Amino acid sequence: MTEYFVPKSAVIFEEEIKKSRFITYLQHTNGLGEARAFWAEIKKAHPNARHHCWAAVAGKPTDSQQLGFSDDGEPAGTAGKPMLSALLGSNVGEISAVVIRYYGGILLGTGGLVRAYGNGVQQALKQLETEIKVERIPFHLDCDYGQMGLVQLLCEKYQIEILSQDFQVQIHLTLGISEKMVEPFSTELTEKSAGKLILRPLETGE
Repeated sequence: MTEYFVPKSAVIFEEEIKKSRFITYLQHTNGLGEARAFWAEIKKAHPNARHHCWAAVAGKPTDSQQLGFSDDGEPAGTAGKPMLSALLGSNVGEISAVVIRYYGGILLGTGGLVRAYGNGVQQALKQLETEIKVERIPFHLDCDYGQMGLVQLLCEKYQIEILSQDFQVQIHLTLGISEKMVEPFSTELTEKSAGKLILRPLETGE
């Protein structure tokens, strides 16, 4: 998966169920570190809430290493899991949900809790604006000053990001290229420069 949807802006959805107040927050979070920081931020904003439950798909939707959830004191499996299921069902990546509950004195039962937490996230997702994130692979390219115009033109054509430029005797470029664009870009680059411009993968640690 090299392209997936990510949240464009944050969403807040609130509802009352049997006198308990549930507030759902959705936000873009890249990585579990950011997801936990977002959870801590909401906890701090609502110190009197009984529960602060969360779930995150903090990377691309297919990356199981970036999933996390917590029931935060609710019966096991009644909050974090249904929240995570709702997030996974949306196919949105880099997203966190925090649902806080102000207890109203009436027990909802396990089924009621699963519905309340899962539905809160589903309703919030309906309001969520998303945008497409394209995963890009970093490459090196060295070119002469006279070749820069051609490189810029092809970068525009193949939607390539110029991540860094280092102007020395030659120009040293780091390019971010989506997987499906690597081959056509590299081919046209070689053809148009008569084999002088060679794209090479960025080695780990460079």
